[in-house]
Amino acid sequence: MRVGPSAWLLTGRWGLLALLSLVFGMLLAVLRLPAAPLLGPLGAAVVLATRGSAVRIPRWAFLGAQGVVGVMIASYLSASIFHEMAASWPVFVAGTFSTLSAAALLGWLLTRSRLLPGNTAIWGSSPGAATVMTLMAESYGADMRLVAFMQYLRVACCAVIAAVVARVAGTPSAPLVVAQTLSWQGALLALVIALAGSAVGTRLRVPAGGLLVPMGIGMAARLGAHLPIEQPHFLLVAAYVLVGWGIGMRFTPDVLAYAGRVFPRVLGSILALIAVCGGFALILARLAHVDLLTAYLATSPGGADSVSIIASTTKVDMPFVIAMQVARFFCVLVTGPALARFLSRRSSGKGQRDVSQEIHGK
Repeated sequence: MRVGPSAWLLTGRWGLLALLSLVFGMLLAVLRLPAAPLLGPLGAAVVLATRGSAVRIPRWAFLGAQGVVGVMIASYLSASIFHEMAASWPVFVAGTFSTLSAAALLGWLLTRSRLLPGNTAIWGSSPGAATVMTLMAESYGADMRLVAFMQYLRVACCAVIAAVVARVAGTPSAPLVVAQTLSWQGALLALVIALAGSAVGTRLRVPAGGLLVPMGIGMAARLGAHLPIEQPHFLLVAAYVLVGWGIGMRFTPDVLAYAGRVFPRVLGSILALIAVCGGFALILARLAHVDLLTAYLATSPGGADSVSIIASTTKVDMPFVIAMQVARFFCVLVTGPALARFLSRRSSGKGQRDVSQEIHGK
């Protein structure tokens, strides 16, 4: 069977997308930035999409990848995390509330400035897991592309500053464990939960159901039924690649140009949030009697997923960091939609519609 020119063109685009994703991902890995398997493919997809060479990511693949990410979040949870929270609950309440308050205030100020459309600034400023916040944002009316731009710019800033704090504090790096031993039952269970959960969540039209339903089922299986949930590294990498492609392919030249114009003020907001959280970290280090880097990572607004990666490569109090990040993550999950509606209510109107028209080049 003869292959037509359009088929060759499509094959070439997929090949170029894969090559650029690999190059960008390896470059970010060399720079030791977290979430390189996601950010590299996202950047490659943006390059192709903004040059008229976009490819269509199958919806089922994008939703399945969300399910894998949801199960990954569930796999972070263990009984020890909740014991840690219960033992020092005043510290966790204060740390969680302080970071959320600072992020909400800065998000509200950006929304008031009408720099970004609708509640995009609020979701972009939310210090949950960056991937989760990006995927949830679209279900609640925010512009996923600009939320991704804000979230991952903050991830990059937090990673660089964490490296600097680690060097100043004299904290040595922990060895990175590459080898992985898995049981096929745990891996199969995780895959079934990810795929079936994402399908059910989408079918029931749950907001961000492709991610949240698998995460909920994974939590119930792990903490309630005590079932093993394990995911091979290659599956997580594949999920991150698909999520990155799915988000990046939504960018257009107009969106990219608009992101460039708002970059200085968004960066200023991110650095202000990191500085405020750094102040909270100094207080937390004294109150909780932990080292400075542990306190900084616990209060860091980089997101539970990326901060977990950073913490795993440094010698810090890992249970404390994960417990603080998970506590804040669940607070954002519960309060995020209502908070976004509340803070953006008075900022809606003509100015917001004008911003949307500007993004779409109208």
